[in-house]
Amino acid sequence: MDKQTTLQNPSERQTEQSQHMITSTLFQTLKELPIPIENTQCVLYKHEILICGNRFKRDCYSYHILKNEYKFICEYPRGIELDGHCVMKLVDNNSNEITLLSFGGDYKHTLVMKYVSVWSNDNNNNDNEMDKIKGNSHNNQIEIGRSGDYYIGVRAVIGGSNNHLLFITYSRLQRKLNA
Repeated sequence: MDKQTTLQNPSERQTEQSQHMITSTLFQTLKELPIPIENTQCVLYKHEILICGNRFKRDCYSYHILKNEYKFICEYPRGIELDGHCVMKLVDNNSNEITLLSFGGDYKHTLVMKYVSVWSNDNNNNDNEMDKIKGNSHNNQIEIGRSGDYYIGVRAVIGGSNNHLLFITYSRLQRKLNA
């Protein structure tokens, strides 16, 4: 016998089948992306899931939940390497756009994008680009994180009474091992 089989008792088989049924009814498998992306960051916006790059691809896509389709949004700028970065949605009052913040990773970066839905008629080709954040004085670039911080796998949340606090978590252990 070439194949190895294992015997399951009926109660184990039923438990396994019921777990599969629960999982398959709670979650839906989506249409495949045009390119393989792993370890990416995603943000929910209205009826879209925004998929923002990874270590191997700098591409960003929008998946429209109701249409079950993908559209290309943009590409991270050349020279930006993504590995363990964080992407989050900032609060905006304008209902036709949101601001995305992308930062951290093994090769730290801090970028922002004013996102207008690629599914909207309001979108033109000048929208949806990841750009560096410039400060008010002397047009200096703003970076999130100190020089010694190791931001691979960084995660963050915005809070506070006026959504003015950025709470960041990252592993100090990894930084010490790789420093």
